[in-house]
Amino acid sequence: MAVYALTGFSLVSLLSFGYLSWDWMKPSLVADVAMDPMEKSLPPAFARPPHIIFILTDDQGYHDVGYHGSDIQTPTLDRLAAEGVKLENYYIQPICTPSRSQLITGRYQIHTGLQHSIIRPRQPNCLPLDQVTLPQKLQEAGYSTHMVGKWHLGFYKKECLPTRRGFDTFLGSLTGNVDYYTYDNCDGPGVCGYDLHEGEDVAWDQSGKYSTFLYAQRVSKILASHSPKEPIFIYVAFQAVHTPLQSPKEYIYRYRSMGNVARRKYAAMVTCMDEAVKNITWALKKYGYYDNSVIVFSTDNGGQTFSGGSNWPLRGRKGTYWEGGVRGIGFVHSPLIKRKRRTSWALVHITDWYPTLVSLARGNLSNVPGLDGYNVWPAISEGKESPRTEILHNIDPLYNHAKYGSLEDGFGIWNTAVQASIRVGEWKLLTGDPGYSDWIPPQTLTNFPGSWWNLERLTDGLRKSVWLFNITADPYERYDLSDQRPDVVRTLLMRLVHYNRTAIPVRYPAENPRAHPDFNGGAWGPWASEDDAEEWEGGGEPLKSRNKKKKCKICKLRSFFRKLNTRLMSNRI
Repeated sequence: MAVYALTGFSLVSLLSFGYLSWDWMKPSLVADVAMDPMEKSLPPAFARPPHIIFILTDDQGYHDVGYHGSDIQTPTLDRLAAEGVKLENYYIQPICTPSRSQLITGRYQIHTGLQHSIIRPRQPNCLPLDQVTLPQKLQEAGYSTHMVGKWHLGFYKKECLPTRRGFDTFLGSLTGNVDYYTYDNCDGPGVCGYDLHEGEDVAWDQSGKYSTFLYAQRVSKILASHSPKEPIFIYVAFQAVHTPLQSPKEYIYRYRSMGNVARRKYAAMVTCMDEAVKNITWALKKYGYYDNSVIVFSTDNGGQTFSGGSNWPLRGRKGTYWEGGVRGIGFVHSPLIKRKRRTSWALVHITDWYPTLVSLARGNLSNVPGLDGYNVWPAISEGKESPRTEILHNIDPLYNHAKYGSLEDGFGIWNTAVQASIRVGEWKLLTGDPGYSDWIPPQTLTNFPGSWWNLERLTDGLRKSVWLFNITADPYERYDLSDQRPDVVRTLLMRLVHYNRTAIPVRYPAENPRAHPDFNGGAWGPWASEDDAEEWEGGGEPLKSRNKKKKCKICKLRSFFRKLNTRLMSNRI
């Protein structure tokens, strides 16, 4: 009873700040919409393959949308979600590269070798080239495909670039985070370069334009130059609201009363992104796409709490396998949905978008066997039961092993020191070190009164390596049932064993000094030759076991480039 009483208190009494709203679609803008006469005479839904707009935001916390009770103004997202289907049992991955790779391939990280960390700028690594990507399948189905925003799936050779992986056009960054105005990215002291690309070229001329505005404008330009009679797929991967915390001053001014500076800047970035989504939606209407469109909105991972984000009332943050790291904001907005204006509790994972969208596009999935995703469109559009009953959040054999984990604790079938997490039905199991495990109230609150939160902070240091939760009854992960239900623990451990048998070796090669932007005209971009790529990728030996050898081979070269870099930086200064 205490759980449900607290749920009502936290979500209604504590978090309902209320938010200002403004017109989501101004009458003057709607009046300007020019509809194609042919559109009005169309037969019922799906007379033609729908236009697909997939919007992915970066580091937006679960709490950081108006309809989750936030103090941040998101009128566009609120309206789109209210008129469509809110996905309240929707899961993503805890960090950037894993979510993006699973969206693009429809496969778990363990099946692409990207189960550890992210792809770093100086690593000779990218989304495996043998994977048939979502945009490639949509191209096969006759779609024009475009990407705007953050790639973060590797770029060490040209074959890894978005334009080689299924996108007709690309405007955006290749690395994980850049300055919102200058597009500079530093991967360590003195290792800095420019990262904004148009197709396969460096877009030097776009420097100085705020990325959220730039990307929304590019989407509008794409729609204006394309025919709504031909299907189009646009993947909009906003840089927002990842650090650095930068926003135009007029948006920050709206939150001047917020005492927490990071939260104030972060809130401004979220609202700015919301307005960009408004402009994209307006462009869909103006240019005649809207009536035959499907808009999918998703976050990529939980919010980073020390950078202004909030996942309240969920446990954990970005980079963790607690719900605050893996439960996402998601909704679908479309005139083609049969049962609109509702909330869906169907279990959905980010891998599901691949088969769902390819099916909507009338594409062929028969030549991509082994997908981990499911077609969830009937669950979204018609309210049918989700075909998904479980989610492998991940198995990461390289992450720091938990100090108190052991094979004995895993009934002799699983080493609980290994970081892993799985959801089966209403049960969720975590092993190893799941990451920072606190509940963090919104940064706008002071003197938080909840005693259970303080209690959990005190007991968080217990010697544990296994947790079990009934997520349906306990979505905030307060009551660990691993001791009470060893039978369920064993069953879920067996599922981990099953998945682990299908895992491929981890791809996490050593960084290479040749990737330094100074050797590429001052910009981040492809740097490896075909011969280099064959050496790193060939031989059949797992990359994780070759890393040490590679480090030894390049240690002298690395030292040379360090000295050279020091001289170059001295000359710049």
